[in-house]
Amino acid sequence: MKWTHLLFVPFLSLCSSAIASGVGFTQVTLTEVPERPLDTAIWYPTQDVSGTTLIGDNPAFIGTQVIKDARIQSGTFPVVLLSHGYRGNWRNQNWLATELAGHGYIVAAIDHPGTTSFNQSPKLAAKWWERPRDMSRILDYLLSKAPWKQSANVDDVAAIGHSLGGWTVMLLVGAKMDRATFGSECNKYKNPRTCGLSEELGLSKVQAKEPSNIDLSDPRIHRVVSLDLGLARSFSVNSLEDINVPTLILAAGIDIGDLPQALESGYIAEHMPLNSRQYKVYENATHFSFIQRCKAEAVAMLEEEVPGDGIICKDGLGASRSELHQLMLNDIVGFLNQ
Repeated sequence: MKWTHLLFVPFLSLCSSAIASGVGFTQVTLTEVPERPLDTAIWYPTQDVSGTTLIGDNPAFIGTQVIKDARIQSGTFPVVLLSHGYRGNWRNQNWLATELAGHGYIVAAIDHPGTTSFNQSPKLAAKWWERPRDMSRILDYLLSKAPWKQSANVDDVAAIGHSLGGWTVMLLVGAKMDRATFGSECNKYKNPRTCGLSEELGLSKVQAKEPSNIDLSDPRIHRVVSLDLGLARSFSVNSLEDINVPTLILAAGIDIGDLPQALESGYIAEHMPLNSRQYKVYENATHFSFIQRCKAEAVAMLEEEVPGDGIICKDGLGASRSELHQLMLNDIVGFLNQ
């Protein structure tokens, strides 16, 4: 897979109980919509002290330690929903999910059918409106099924997304996709890594069974965090101007090629009300700095497999992805804490 296709990869109020001593982890598949099963990963606070397991680890990327199927800690906890990028999966923000669970959050991430590395069906990818609906479905699950419904705080729910996931979470708070706006913007700035995906993602023309009401917002979402989103210029300006849900927009300062933050994250920040959003650019970060850390041999391994893919593991000159992650975590937790 070319790195250009990986562009959209994946990748607080304190709870009523004390910070957990460990991070529990479990997986479930939601099947209430048979034609669109959702593979879901859930991280959560636990006081279990059983042995830990390494998850999300492979020859190129560093995983995290969790306690599989541990009992959730007693108490009520804020909820965070995670949306991965184009052809990504839950492992891309595993680092962030594990940290947030350790801070006392219930965190859930799904693999979006059609745009995940495990399911690249063009038919499903073109159903762009299903991505935000996926997020609402997992929230339905957490608020209605044991043991989560006893522990999830319905009054403290946030959504965080990277790249195409950032686009997804913006739809959850009122941003509306507008083909006329997107066409006009793409005529001005012919960006192959965003405009070039319009047909595959169903943005170039009306799709079969596309909802006539393009408002996909979910009023249960109280905050959103966008991590270097893409396709920002597909949103209508009016819809962005009307967003009143607190939004943290985080962007990469280093353009890896045809994804300048000024035309993506900056576009969102420009048109949203100042009292609804916060905007920060990490000058030494690239688009992929928001995904998991790489092992020492990862660049060579990725380059050998597909020339060019080594960019996934490269940050700005002199930057450390570990240090960048700590900065991001501090900013995200600080925002969610407000």
